[in-house]
Amino acid sequence: MSKKEVKQNTLREPAKKQAEVTEEMWLQVNEDYRVIAEEFVSVQDLSPASRKQYTSVIRQFGWYMVNSMNNKPFYKITKRDFLRYLSYIRDNRKMSSSAIGLRKSVISSLCNHIENIIAEEEENYKQFRNFTRGLPPIAKNRVYEKVKVTKDEYDMLMSVLEEDENWLGMAWLATAFRVGARRSEIIQFKTEILDYKIPEGQNYVTSHTVRGKGKSIDGKPLQYMFPLDVIPHIQKWIDTRGYDSEYIFTTKYGNEIKPMSAAWADDFCSNTLSDILERRVNVHIFKNSCITYLLETGVDINLVSKFVAHHNDISTTSIYDLRDFEDEKNQIF
Repeated sequence: MSKKEVKQNTLREPAKKQAEVTEEMWLQVNEDYRVIAEEFVSVQDLSPASRKQYTSVIRQFGWYMVNSMNNKPFYKITKRDFLRYLSYIRDNRKMSSSAIGLRKSVISSLCNHIENIIAEEEENYKQFRNFTRGLPPIAKNRVYEKVKVTKDEYDMLMSVLEEDENWLGMAWLATAFRVGARRSEIIQFKTEILDYKIPEGQNYVTSHTVRGKGKSIDGKPLQYMFPLDVIPHIQKWIDTRGYDSEYIFTTKYGNEIKPMSAAWADDFCSNTLSDILERRVNVHIFKNSCITYLLETGVDINLVSKFVAHHNDISTTSIYDLRDFEDEKNQIF
């Protein structure tokens, strides 16, 4: 398949990825901050991914302190200092509001830890207050326009993948678009799903419990509904992959079988699927697309929210709704 020009759907210039703060750089940050920050991360009930994220955010802020604040002790950081930092990552680093919000949230949690745990024992922190409180809200922005994958586009993608005999791609795409699971949840699905007995008249299979998005190690326990039209694509991949594994989405290099990496899904979306549709497609658009398609076909948003999106409130589900409401708009004038 020849490489095509892919429309990027950008609303603004994307932020350049921040350089990793190496151990050598980290050791240049004042010891007071390093000790407290490392203790803070170690006592948090975080998933491995969140722990890595927290560590990165804390180290990046520490390195900013070195370069822009003369490496001042953390207990001397003021609201004005932190506003300067937020302005820096917004204006100089071109970060999105969600990325800025994450950084503000992590540093705020660190400040709360100091107030609640450290302050009563450390003289320098007796009068410490969370300097992220009371700051102006972060203005919302987006780097990329969210463009849903429609059902017609899904069918076309599946047709092209079938022509290429890309059975793994078909199984992954069917699961992402029809089930609505996130990338990190998809890799947890087991082949045992294929052996579940389906009650007469039922048009779906309920998965085993997987770990959903959440701060703690256990995350949020979820069970997903697999429409029966997804099952043959999974079965085809299992029948043709040439090795046994309890998990559906795996890759084999040499003699080593591994769970599918996040990089595989990213590459599949950014290269294969984006190339076919000739516009940017990323892994995160499929939950939106699944929810939007179900709402477009008339499924009640309360049912979608509870059983597909697994949201505690339909207001969260509404954020994932990318319907354009063209039919309704045409009734206005």
